[in-house]
Amino acid sequence: MNIEVTGPDVYANDTYKTLFKSIMSDVGKAIIVDKAKIVLKPDIPLFIFSVRLANKAVGKTIMDVASIRQEGKETHLCITDEKFAPEILSQLWKNYGRNNIDQQTRFDLVVNNGNANKISSLSISSEEDSLKEIIGALWRIMPEGIRNRHNISDANVITIIATEEIMRPEMIEEGKQIHRSLGGMC
Repeated sequence: MNIEVTGPDVYANDTYKTLFKSIMSDVGKAIIVDKAKIVLKPDIPLFIFSVRLANKAVGKTIMDVASIRQEGKETHLCITDEKFAPEILSQLWKNYGRNNIDQQTRFDLVVNNGNANKISSLSISSEEDSLKEIIGALWRIMPEGIRNRHNISDANVITIIATEEIMRPEMIEEGKQIHRSLGGMC
């Protein structure tokens, strides 16, 4: 992941770079971020966070976050990414009923009368959810108290322009320029 931070304070630039990497890793999105540009202008105040994704954000199915095997009428799941455990359980309850789901441990489930192929393809996270997670992560990186935000997003570039003041047209234009520099269309 290539991260470019520009601002008047070298220490703050390095801190934002570290914070960006940490938060993207925490939400599991660091692997899909190809490049990021962060502009810090605290004297205005203006903050621009722009991210180019290596791949288009995609939704996830149970097969993406759990290993699945069929044994007769039972389908066994071992969840490999714990943050999706609640949604997996919810989808299984919805499709098979609570009485047919045996949660043996936090990550091991058995579905009675389940079909491994059908279970594998159940959606647990949409493309929209993935984009919301990235935007949420960007918001957490911003300084506290920033009230005015403007989002620009397209297929693989997301840009957030933020200020404490009134969002002026030149601020939005600067954000659009950075967005375009990462390959975005606006």
